[in-house]
Amino acid sequence: MITAINPTTGEKIADYDLHSSREVDAALSDAAKAQSEWRNSEPAKRSQLLRSIASVLRADAARYAGLITEEMGKPITEAQAEIEKCAVTLDYYAENAARFLDFEEIPSNAIRSGVVYDPLGVVLAIMPWNYPFWQFFRFLAPALAAGNGAILKHANNVPACALEVEKIVNAAGAPAGLVKTLLIEASDVAAIIADDRIAAVTLTGSTEVGQIVAAQAGAALKKQVLELGGSDPFIVLADADVQEAAKIAVKARFTNAGQSCVNAKRFIIEDAVADEFVAAFTSNVQALTVGDPRSPETQIGPMARGNLRSDLHSQVQRTLEAGATLLTGGRPGEGDGYYYEPTVIDNVTADQAAFTEETFGPVAAIIRVSGPAEAIELANQTEFGLGAALWTTDLARADKLVRAIDAGAVFVNGMVASDARLPFGGIKKSGYGRELGPQGLREFVNVKTVWYGPTTAPTGAVNDTTGE
Repeated sequence: MITAINPTTGEKIADYDLHSSREVDAALSDAAKAQSEWRNSEPAKRSQLLRSIASVLRADAARYAGLITEEMGKPITEAQAEIEKCAVTLDYYAENAARFLDFEEIPSNAIRSGVVYDPLGVVLAIMPWNYPFWQFFRFLAPALAAGNGAILKHANNVPACALEVEKIVNAAGAPAGLVKTLLIEASDVAAIIADDRIAAVTLTGSTEVGQIVAAQAGAALKKQVLELGGSDPFIVLADADVQEAAKIAVKARFTNAGQSCVNAKRFIIEDAVADEFVAAFTSNVQALTVGDPRSPETQIGPMARGNLRSDLHSQVQRTLEAGATLLTGGRPGEGDGYYYEPTVIDNVTADQAAFTEETFGPVAAIIRVSGPAEAIELANQTEFGLGAALWTTDLARADKLVRAIDAGAVFVNGMVASDARLPFGGIKKSGYGRELGPQGLREFVNVKTVWYGPTTAPTGAVNDTTGE
């Protein structure tokens, strides 16, 4: 049994029965059968399905956004934006996937040679609660476009969202069984990964879960894409537009109540502008509207679960006890629901919890540094490597500093965000593999070399058949 809890009130929404082993087996068989036919579909048919899914999403966007808000507490305006981002991404791959998957010619001693991209099969998608529609459709759009099928194992605190995405795909006209949602416990995942009907695995989640899934998939010799935790630095150098950086920094940290792997978490500020940045940033944080996520005026809703709030508060307390300075917030919200006050902590050092651990909630850590060299050193002083933001008006210097930052993405004079056109993913304990862009589309394909020799080899032709 899965119980969904409304994080705004702490009250139960509904109970959901888990799928039985028989239902799981049937879902895997259905997906494998549907994908064996879908893999042979024409690019135009795949594009048509993606556009249809986007249309279904847009046609009932208000209801889907409401499900997100009810189950995990996202402010309704952000939930609506999440649905539209899914639709935009589906449209993008409908328009571009065929080009990304076309025969790629690579000159050799053949009359024609290169690679083709064939689908792998059915991919198990293990998805998190923080973007319950976006995380899945971010994976699904390129996966379907490449000819794959999907089994979704979603986080168990968003079961209505999990079931709804399957309905959306079916309503759009997908082949029966091509995309299936399973309500199962985490302990059931290993058997599904090992099943021969699953070709690959994608996970967005914590580093700890990523290590478990990687070991299980590795034992079965199955491809994985892992997008895991993050402790993204937001670096502001002395020559930056400080007021603009302080404005964008609030969105970078507090979007989705700070519950994103790619939220900025460590604000590394050069001493010369630190006081100005901290004053502007703290003032902007204090101006945020905390409230009922169903209200369009609300900017900060509750955290998704009570245990997440408890963990975050422990990190704040341990950081303050170690000598950091509380500027605003620092306490659980009063009343019902899992609210936490938007929090800014100054004078954080590299040995304190808010620096060394991923803070998954509305808490910002300010780290003051003497200059660019120390900024880069501290930015890289983490086990994570997902994204980073760098603020400077010296773009020639930025070109060099970007190469020195350990991250899967660096955004200069902006906030880190995923974009359907660009690859997204991390290094170190933030995972491996990429989603989105042509690189992400090709993660779940067989890159097959094709070599054409002449029907009759002319005298003296070079034809290396000696093997590797």
